[in-house]
Formats: sequence, C-alpha cells, structure tokens
Amino acid sequence: MNQGTVRSKQQSALAGVKVIDMTQFEAGTSCTETLAWLGADVIKIEEPTKGEQGRRASTEDANIDSPYFLLLNANKRSVTINVKDERGRQILRELIKQGDVFVENFGPGAIERLGFGYDVVKEINPRIIYAQIKGFSAGSPYEKFPAFDMTAQAVGGSLATTGEEGGRPIRPGPTLGDTGAGLHTAIGILAALHQRQSDGEGQHVEVAMQEAVINFGRIAYASLALYGKSAPRHGNQSVLGSAPSEVYRCKGGGENDYCYIYTSRAGNQQWERLLKVIGREDLMDDPRFNSPLERYRYREEVDAIVTEWTLKHDKREVMEILGAVNVPGGAVFDTKELRDDPHLRKRGMFVTVKHPTRGDFTMPGWPVTMSKSNVPVVAAPLLGQHTEEVFRQMLGYTPEQIAGLKAEKVI
Repeated sequence: MNQGTVRSKQQSALAGVKVIDMTQFEAGTSCTETLAWLGADVIKIEEPTKGEQGRRASTEDANIDSPYFLLLNANKRSVTINVKDERGRQILRELIKQGDVFVENFGPGAIERLGFGYDVVKEINPRIIYAQIKGFSAGSPYEKFPAFDMTAQAVGGSLATTGEEGGRPIRPGPTLGDTGAGLHTAIGILAALHQRQSDGEGQHVEVAMQEAVINFGRIAYASLALYGKSAPRHGNQSVLGSAPSEVYRCKGGGENDYCYIYTSRAGNQQWERLLKVIGREDLMDDPRFNSPLERYRYREEVDAIVTEWTLKHDKREVMEILGAVNVPGGAVFDTKELRDDPHLRKRGMFVTVKHPTRGDFTMPGWPVTMSKSNVPVVAAPLLGQHTEEVFRQMLGYTPEQIAGLKAEKVI
C-alpha cells in the first residue's frame, strides 16, 4: 500500500468515515489528526498555491513544509481547491455530499463568507456532523475576537493558576487551548457519529477554546468552593495545598535534573513511606508534619528535608526508589529524553516516518491503544498530493477533467 492511500482499511475504528477537513494551524488540525489516527479518511482541503498557513509557519526553509505542519497533519490526504472560484466551491459541495464530518476553525465569520456555514452544509448533506472550533462561544461579548492558544489559556483561567505565588501569570508548556480544544471537538464528533446511528441525522458540534481550557482547570474550582476566593498561583504546589508537592533538585546539576515528589492529602501513609526511604524516621512524630495541613504550613522545612536526600541521587534513581515504595515521584524528562526513550519508541508513542522532502522525521504518535483498531502513523501529505486520487475515487473525475481544472487553476 503506497503513501497515497495513507491508511490501512483493516482494523481501524473509524474505517469508512470521511472527514472534510477545512482546518488550519493547531486547534482544528489536532482534531482531524485524532480522527485520522482512529482510522477516518481525512481529506484536507487546501488553497492550491501555498496551502494551509501552517505549512510555512516556523520553518527554516520556506520551500519545505514545517515540522509544525508535519506534527499536526499526519495520516491525512491533501486536496487542493480554490474555494473562491465557483467551480471550486461546486467541487467542495460534491465532496460534502459524500462526507460524514466537516471540521473548520477559521476566524470568526470566515467560513460563512465562503458560503459553507452550518445551515448551507446541512442542506447539502443532512447527515453530516458539522464541527467548529472558535476562540469564544456564540453570544460571548468576545465572539468576534481572534484567538490562539496563549489567549485561550489566558481567558480560560490557566494562566491565572500557573506561576509562582506573588509572581506574574505563566503560560503552561502544553498547548491546552489549541490541542485541548481539538480533542474536545473530536470527542463531540465521535458522540455525534454514535447518535447518528440511531436517529440518522447529523448535528452541529461547537467548541470554544476558552471553555475547553476551563474544563481542564476543573479542580481549581474546588479551591474556589472551599476557600471562597480565586484559586491562587501555587508554583508547583497542588492547587488544594499539600507538601511535599514540588520539584526537587537532584544530582547532576542540569536544568532538568529535578524530580517532582508529591504525597497525598488523603492521609499520612505516603509521607511516612517517604520518611522511611530517606532515612528520617525521627520525624514521624514531629507535630509540624503529622497531618497534610501541617505539612503544608511548614512546606519550606519539608522541602529542605527532601532536597537534602534528592541531591544524593540522579532524577531517575529518585523516581525508581520512590516508586518501589509506592510514593509518587516523577523525573523531569525533557523532549529529547522522551523522544529517545526505548520503551516509548517500542510502544509507538514516538515513531519515525518517511517524509518526501524532510526524509526521516520522528514525531509523537497517538497515545490511545485499542485492541481491535490499529492505524500506522504516516507522514503529513505534500500540498495537493492526493487531489487526483480523491477526485477519481470519490467524484469519478477523469484524468482529462482533472488536467483541465489544474490548467484553469481551480485545483
């Protein structure tokens, strides 16, 4: 099976599901990539000359697709259509008639101006699941504002709870606003596809990036409910307060030579195991540390005690020693350590794909394993790589028709 076919039709959960992908950048593309990894046939619609904007975003060579694009568009097929030309819009309508899912995340109002708002697409194909990702929900006072990951994390409460106490708000490393919104949308699409099996009808799925971030921050609202005030910035502390709950420097001295150590607020068992393993049983009856609340009050003393021990071991040793006695500890692994991890490679969490212009490219795979669905990761497509294939398979176009449309710059 060649690169053009993209996926195996055997053993995939969403085999037969056709997705019309009008997404760009990250929030939308992460949604459709998720569907592709579950086995859907994702047909990415792109402008014929430059393609989706992400192709040239953050790249060292303007003539080669960016790593950013490759990471968000694996397992898709690329089709070029000039949707500003009526003949191009007609081709898109023909594809929509055969589609199961339509996904877009253009700026506010853009898809409607192109003539493919929900009401229009629903008329073309009443069974289609029409999904949209925007920065803010319909009716919001900010509905027409543009949004990227950073702004979504700001308005969704993520920045307000991230950073050191008394310090400025800090954006967390993961792109919760973008990929987080994409994953929420994929969940909604899957539910809508399931519901369609019983009622035969499509529906409109909407996700606001602001609201996806709010959902990720759900536990912060326990702090608000308990203490009656906004959840504060706690640095590495648990949002509900606990100690130890911090990154502790380990032997080695590198910028990521730390291990995060946490003991549960649910009691003293993990704390007592920690004291035994670090050789400080003398603190078992110390009143400063005899409850989670007291340990939190004396967290600076707790941190000093734990650090004295962690400095004698490297971060992996710390994690392994603690894990062996059932105390939560996590070494701070950087991106290179994770990419090169033998277990993660063997499991398929990192895979090396062959890209036509970049050659071997290593990227994260799909983290969900399923006993009856397996979709190998395939490199992101070149611009328009599958135009002829899709138009022949889905629309029955002849080579002469395709050549004519190309000559007239419709595709």
